[in-house]
Amino acid sequence: MSVDASKGHKEMDYPEHLRTYSAFIQFTKVSIILLVILLSAMAFFLVR
Repeated sequence: MSVDASKGHKEMDYPEHLRTYSAFIQFTKVSIILLVILLSAMAFFLVR
């Protein structure tokens, strides 16, 4: 992913911003997967 920083603020740290955004997206994906697993396990074990 590339960002055109030519029109941005000079003090903005774009590489750090992109690393933070990527980490947030990765955390969100992992959280959703874990929640799906948890809800599936609850449906399987608690609704029998």
